[in-house]
Amino acid sequence: MRKIKLPWLYICFFLIVISNWTYYMISTDSFHLYLKHYYAVITMIFGSFIAGSSPEGSAAIAYPVFTLLLKISPAIARNFAFAIQSIGMTCASLLIIGLVIKVEWTYIRYVTIGGVFGLIFGTYYIVPLISPPLAKLFFVSLWLSFGLVLWNENRKPKREVFDAIQNFTRSDMVRLIFFGLIGGMISSIFGTGINIFTFCLMTIYYQINEKVAVPSSVIIMTIETLLGFFVHAGVIGDFQRDAFEMWLVCIPFVAVFAPLGAFVISKVPRKGVATFLYIILVIQFFGAMWVIRPNWVQALMCLGVLIAGLSTFFYLSRMSRVKAVA
Repeated sequence: MRKIKLPWLYICFFLIVISNWTYYMISTDSFHLYLKHYYAVITMIFGSFIAGSSPEGSAAIAYPVFTLLLKISPAIARNFAFAIQSIGMTCASLLIIGLVIKVEWTYIRYVTIGGVFGLIFGTYYIVPLISPPLAKLFFVSLWLSFGLVLWNENRKPKREVFDAIQNFTRSDMVRLIFFGLIGGMISSIFGTGINIFTFCLMTIYYQINEKVAVPSSVIIMTIETLLGFFVHAGVIGDFQRDAFEMWLVCIPFVAVFAPLGAFVISKVPRKGVATFLYIILVIQFFGAMWVIRPNWVQALMCLGVLIAGLSTFFYLSRMSRVKAVA
C-alpha cells in the first residue's frame, strides 16, 4: 500500500509542472523557441538522465557543452543549470522518496548545512574571480582522480560497503559540514559539484554503498540547486532571458529523463553503478581536453590536480573511517 501511495509525490509534482508549462507556452505562443534552442533540449535529454542516475548534476554535461562548444556565457550556463535542475532533480528526488530507495539521511542533513553557506559565499566572493576554462579543467581532473581511486578500491575482491555511516560522532558531523561547505562553493561556479565532491568522501572514506550514495547525492543537489535558483532569480536578479528561454524548452524533457535515470540506476547492481560512474568521469575528462585543448601551462595544472587528487583520495581510502573505528 505504501509503495502505491508514495510515488504520487512525483506524479503530482510532474502534473503541476507540465500543466503550468503547457498553459504558459500556449498563452504566450512560445513553442517557436524550440527552433532557437533545440541544442539545449538535446543536451538536457542526456544531461538530465545522468543527473538522476549518478552523483553528477546535469550541469556537468550542460556547462561544458554550452560554454565551450556553443560559446554561451558561463553566467547564463550556470543560471540555466540551477533553473533546469530545480525541475529535473526535484522530480528525481521525489521519485527516490516515493519508491523508498535507500538513502543516507545523516549524510544529506549535514552536507546540506555546509552547502547552503558554501553556495552563498561562493556566489558573492568566488564566482567573480574564476576563469571558466581553468575551473572546468580543475573540475574534470579532480573527478578523474577520484574515479581512478574508486576503481582501484572496487578491484579488491572483498571490499566492504555499508548503507549508513558507521559509529557517527561529532567529528563526522564537522567533516560532513566542511565538505558540504567546499562543495557548495564548487556548485556556485558550475551549478553542480557538491553532489560529486561529497560522494567522493562517502564512498572512499566512509565506504558507503554506491547504490545508497548516488540517490543521497541527488537529494543534496536538489536542495542546493533550488537555493541557487532562488538566489539568482529572486535575490540577485541576474536570471538572463536566454537562460529563461532554454529553461522553458527543456522542462518537459528533464521532468521525465531525470527520474527515469534515478529509477534505472536503482535496478542496477552496485558495481554496475560504479562502472557507469567511471565511464562518465573518463568521457568528461577527455571531452574537456578535446574541447579546451589546453596549453602547456593548463596541461601542467591538470597534471598537478590529478596527482594531488590521487594522493588525497588514496589517503582517504587508507585512513577509512571504518578502519579507524575498527
